[in-house]
Amino acid sequence: MAVGKKRKLEFESPVYDLEEKIEAGRQRGLEPDSAEMKKLAGRLEELEEKVYSGLSPWEEVQLARHPDRPTALQYIGEIFDEFLEFHGDRYFGDDPAVVGGLASLGGRRVMVVGHEKGRNTRDRLKRNFGMASPEGFRKSLRLMKLAEKFSLPIVSLVDTPGAYPGVGAEERGQSVAIASNLKNLFDISSPIIVVIIGEGGSGGALALAIGDTVLMMEHAVYSVISPEGCAAILYKNKDKAPEAASSLRLTSSDCLELKVIDEVIREKHGAAHRDQHGNAEQIKRVLVRKLSELEGIPGEALLKKRVDKFSRIGIFNG
Repeated sequence: MAVGKKRKLEFESPVYDLEEKIEAGRQRGLEPDSAEMKKLAGRLEELEEKVYSGLSPWEEVQLARHPDRPTALQYIGEIFDEFLEFHGDRYFGDDPAVVGGLASLGGRRVMVVGHEKGRNTRDRLKRNFGMASPEGFRKSLRLMKLAEKFSLPIVSLVDTPGAYPGVGAEERGQSVAIASNLKNLFDISSPIIVVIIGEGGSGGALALAIGDTVLMMEHAVYSVISPEGCAAILYKNKDKAPEAASSLRLTSSDCLELKVIDEVIREKHGAAHRDQHGNAEQIKRVLVRKLSELEGIPGEALLKKRVDKFSRIGIFNG
């Protein structure tokens, strides 16, 4: 469960109120196995299930953006061993909004890349809130090609509101960098597993989200545009973001139904920010299982399956 300073969303209040009662019981010296504490723990488990299931799409967006939701680097620290971070795109510079490097997972050497939003105000400013510039996308592609060279599987952790729309990013070829990732990721013969851990926003997310298996955390969101952006375009009013969120079909259950993703990873204790370690273990178990499933597939067959997978998404009426 959550530890330290708790920043709660409005609909989470009943859960945290009950946790305060449990903590008060501890302060009174009640043992965890006492009848009263067991009863409270049971009520908490039921309340977590009630509060965090059946949320509206807008509430799911709020959870995906929760300030305490684990970031890519936090998950990397919990899931992987011997992480060695690489920097730079070999063209312009380094982009702190995208991290990546070599690591070990379940005894296998892998390459891991991901968007990094940052964990406090200073870090978020440094990381540009996970909004990558062209050098970030080029860095991720450089590392994925390096993984292919040494026959290493790739794990991609997606968490971004979208690509950075600043003038400098556009001058340095933002759209070309994203398009280059999309094209080249269909040609990399290493197994690629994608996990959408928070926000999967537009092309900035998709540039790191082409893979053989696309997983999504239960309370993550994945969409072509943010609800605010959609509301501004369709309704000329950003206050209609909750309505836009409902129309975008951006929740994990929606994406699974539409076959945009392959599997949803259930979040422990209701939401990822309430149990970082437990949810990291959830992700790790699925990653190890998926790597075992993919590692025996020859490169050419893997590429064909990847193309076929994405070709089946959506319906086109000519």
